[in-house]
Amino acid sequence: MTNAAATMDPAQHGLKAHSDGGWDSKVPVQTRSARPKSTDVADFPRVTGREAVWKFTPVAELDALLNGELDGSRVAASVSGPEGISSEWIARDDARIGRAGIPEERGAAAAWTAFREAHLLTVSAEEKVTAIVTRDTLDAAPRAGHTVIEAKPQSQGLVILENRGTAHLSENVEIVVGDGAQLTVVSVQQWDDDAVHLASHYATVGRDASLTHIVVSLGGGIVRLNPSIHLDHEGANGEALGAYFADAGQHLEHQVYLDHDAPHTRSRVTYKGALQGEGAHTVWIGDVLIRRSATGTDSYEQNRNLVLSEGTRADSIPNLEIETGDIEGAGHASATGRFDDEHIFYLQSRGISEEEARKLVVRGFLLEVIAQIGDAATEERLQAAIEAELAETDLVRAAAVKGA
Repeated sequence: MTNAAATMDPAQHGLKAHSDGGWDSKVPVQTRSARPKSTDVADFPRVTGREAVWKFTPVAELDALLNGELDGSRVAASVSGPEGISSEWIARDDARIGRAGIPEERGAAAAWTAFREAHLLTVSAEEKVTAIVTRDTLDAAPRAGHTVIEAKPQSQGLVILENRGTAHLSENVEIVVGDGAQLTVVSVQQWDDDAVHLASHYATVGRDASLTHIVVSLGGGIVRLNPSIHLDHEGANGEALGAYFADAGQHLEHQVYLDHDAPHTRSRVTYKGALQGEGAHTVWIGDVLIRRSATGTDSYEQNRNLVLSEGTRADSIPNLEIETGDIEGAGHASATGRFDDEHIFYLQSRGISEEEARKLVVRGFLLEVIAQIGDAATEERLQAAIEAELAETDLVRAAAVKGA
C-alpha cells in the first residue's frame, strides 16, 4: 500500500506560501488576546504610527522613550501609609516580578528592558489602609520605571499613585490581588505641560477578589496609560474607572483591556472625559474579552466625552469579543457630544446662570468618577483642579461658537 504522505505533491495548491514570501506573517493581529508579548524590546519592531496600537498616538514625539536609551535607576518616590502597607525595592530578577502580565508593545517592552529595580508595595492589613506614593522630583531625562503592588489574600487597601512636576517617563505597573482581597489603585496624572508619560498597568485578580482601578488624567503634554485587568480566577471582580480633562495641545490616551478567563467573573468600565481648546485630543479604546472558560460573566463598558469648544478631537472605540454564549450579560456604549440643552434649560429655570449651569454639568460629569476614589483629601484636591480648568474657559461663548 502506497504511503499517501510520500506521494503528496509538495507543490500542490494550498500547501506552500505564496511566491511573494512571508505572507502568513503579514496578516495583522485581529484581536487583543492575539497580540505578541515579550519583555525584550528587541522583539518588537520600531514604531511607525501605522500599527493599530499606535495609530492615534503622536509617536514622533515619543522617540526617546521608544528607541532611545532609558535611565533604569530607581524612580524617586515618597510613600506615606500606616502599618499594613510595606514598601521596598527588589531586583529585576525577583520572582515577584512578571506575575500580573508582560508587555504587548514596544513602549512597555523598552521600559521593562531598561529598569534595574522594582518598587514593591505590599498590602497585608485586613482592615482598609491607604498608602500615597508621590513622584514629583523627576526631570526631563528619559527614564524607565517598574512598580509592583500586591494585596495579600483577604487584605483591604487603597494605593494612590500621585504624579506631578516634569517627567519623561515610561513605566510598567503590576497589580496582584490575592484571593478574597479588596484593592483600589488610583493613578493621578497632574504633570506639568511639558511632561511625557507612557504607562502600562497589568492586573491579575484572585478568587472572589475585587480590584477597582481608577485613572485621573489632568496634566501632561502626552499621557498614554493603558490598564489590562485579567479576571483569571472564579468570582473575580474588576472595575476600571477613568476621568480626564484635555486642554489645548494635550494628548490624553487610555487603552483599557478586561480579560475574563474564569467562571462567574464581573467587570464594569466607565471612562468620562472633557475637552477644551484647539488641538485637545483624547483617545479611549476599550477591549473586553470573554473567553470560552468564562461562563456566567457579567460585563459592561462605556465611554462618554463632553466637548466644550471647537478644535478638539475625541476618539472612542469600544470592542467586545465573546467566545461563549453562556453569560449573564455583556455590552458597551460610547458617546461624544456637547452639552444637553435640556439640562442647561432646567438649571437656568431654577435661577442658575448659563455659565454656572454649564460648569455644574461638567463638575457632575467628571466627579462621578472622582468620588469613587475613597480618600477625601485626594478627591477635594482633584475637584479643585477641575474648577481651575473650568475657570480658564468661557463655556457660554464656546457654546455660542458651536451653535453658529
